[in-house]
Order: sequence, then structure tokens, then C-alpha cells
Amino acid sequence: MFEEFLSRVSALTPAESGFVHVTDTLPPLIDGPLNGLLLPIKDLMPVSGMPTAYGSITRQVVEPSDPFVLSLVARGARIVGKTATSELGMTAYTEPVGMPAVDNPVWPGHTPGGSSGGAAVAVARDLVRIAHASDGGGSIRVPAAACGVVGFKPPHNNAGGKLTAQGFITKTVADQAMMHAVPLQARPLRVGVLFEPLHGDGTVAPEWLNACVEAANALSDLGHDVVDVSPAYDQTYFQAFETMLSGMCRKIEGEASPIVEWLRSEGQALTAGEQGMAVEKCMSLGDVVRRAWDIDILLTPTLAFDPPKIGHFSALPPREDFDEQTRWTPWCTLFNITGWAGISIPFGGRSIHLGAIRASVPELLALAEELHGS
Repeated sequence: MFEEFLSRVSALTPAESGFVHVTDTLPPLIDGPLNGLLLPIKDLMPVSGMPTAYGSITRQVVEPSDPFVLSLVARGARIVGKTATSELGMTAYTEPVGMPAVDNPVWPGHTPGGSSGGAAVAVARDLVRIAHASDGGGSIRVPAAACGVVGFKPPHNNAGGKLTAQGFITKTVADQAMMHAVPLQARPLRVGVLFEPLHGDGTVAPEWLNACVEAANALSDLGHDVVDVSPAYDQTYFQAFETMLSGMCRKIEGEASPIVEWLRSEGQALTAGEQGMAVEKCMSLGDVVRRAWDIDILLTPTLAFDPPKIGHFSALPPREDFDEQTRWTPWCTLFNITGWAGISIPFGGRSIHLGAIRASVPELLALAEELHGS
């Protein structure tokens, strides 16, 4: 199995495979529930003996394994390499500095999304069954949607404005349940359908709207209570997210790409009071949403339009780059701000997003399986 993996990866360029490092020695097998699963780690997380570049050749270091990696190894995973990401995971496209931009196997010449673009490509090309990924604003679910695979952001503790959760990109919902050790618990749910963007000033392409309509009809046929909803909050909440995000970037050191440099500069211009107010506003969003929406699950498209060509975003000035990424991904970030779970699955020729407003993770994954497994 490992030899076949090496052969298949070596037959591809790094841009095609999504890998920035591949081990040539299979790690020892530790008996566990993952049973020797070949698993790559996103290039934002250190693995002992492998370089970690954090999405930029200028940041490359070798560090001890992150505790999350060690937990996967203890469960029986065998770490086989590192997958490409954007610099410090800060963009929804994967063009690492000084390394090849990753190509989309479904839309050649187009971005695979980001920041877990390498992971999505590795799974979409069947190089691995499952790939580690992380999500601080849609970074699991966006590339999963762009590459036609499954991406699940588990719930996380958002205290103090924490945005990021560790997770995986897979081909199936069942593999997500296995990796997170979650049973599926199906029951009738109240599903709110939202077609309008929550964030940004863009519009939604018909193909992505139609996929959402098909999913809503399928859920209704399956016996769920499906209702239309309108945006639950105004743009000031996303502006607070942007302020909070740039504030987190103010201590980034060293040479940086234009978008990261811009975020760092924006953060350095903030006062402590402005940063604190942004965090406080973001922390209040969950209560605002639950008061507005009497639903268990929110159904939206995952993306607003098809993946643009490689270089589309990065060719823009940083402010416009950020705004255009927001237009492309106007729903996922809600679930980073609130800490709630969200999953993107292929459906209806594109991908749809299911977000847990009140539903549990077992209920969310069971609903996703009803659609994806049908």
C-alpha cells in the first residue's frame, strides 16, 4: 500500500499531487483503531523529521511533532508527508510562497481553494483516503467544495475569539465520523435554507443555487422540516471578524506575502480597545443567530461560484483580494466565529454546506450522510 502511494505521488508534480513533502520511509505501525491509515499532515503543523514551511519557503523549520499529530499516531495512523497550504493558512486559495501553486484536479488550471488545498487535492486524486486539514475561516470546507470531496469542521471552543479547528478532508461522511469517533444519530430536523450571502457584497451563481435547491427538496422528501430563512445579522459582525483576524496577525514576523503583510499592517494599526470590542462582538454572534433562526441546521451553498483560475485572487491588491475571497466564500466563516460545526458535501453537481445551529454533531453528520449517501 505504501509503495503504491509513493509510486502514484512520484508520477505527479507537486502542483498536481498537493504534497510539499513525502517521506521515503514508512513509519512503524502502532496498533490502534486507524489500523495503519496513510495520513498526510497539513503544512501548518509540525511533524518530527519533516520540514514545516507554514506555506512559505522563507519560514521553513524542522520542529517536534504537534500533540495533535502524536494523538493520530497513537491511534494507528502512519504519517506519510505534508500537504500544501497558503502562507500561515491566511487565504482561501493555495499558492504557497516559493513553492508551486496547487492545481485543481476537477477544474484544471483553477484554484483548489484553501488554505487546506493540498489536502483536498490529495484526497480528490485518490492518493490518500483521508488527509488532515484545519479550518479558521472555511479552510477545510472551501477546498473540499472546490475539489468535490467532503470537508468537516468540528465544533471548537471559540473563547477569546479562537477561530481554528483541526479536522480532515475525506471522500465519505462515514470516514469523517470514524476520524472524529462520532456515531450517527438520525432524527427529523428543522432545516433553514439560506440562498443569500451572509458576508460580502457578491451574488451567487445559478449552479450553486440549484445544488442548494436540490438538497432542500431532497431533505424535505426525507421527512425533514425545511424552511426559508433570511440573513440573521448585518455586515458589522463580519467587519468585527476582519478586525479580530488582522489583530491576530499583528505579531507575525519576517518577510511576508502581500496579503499577509497587509493583514499584519492592519493589525498593527489597531488599538487594544478596538481589538477587544471586535472579539466581544464576535463572541455575541451565536446568541444573535439563535434568536433569529428557530432551526437545527442551516443549509447553504458552500461557495458562491466556481473556483477561479490560479492567480485570480493574488493578482489583486490585498484589500480587493480579501474582499473577493469573501464574495467566493460568504457562509463558512459564521461557524468559525461561533465555534459551531459545519460540513461541506458534494451534491447536485456542486457542493452544499450544512451548519449546526442547534443540532448535535452526530445529528449533523447523520443528515449529511442522508444526502451524500443517497
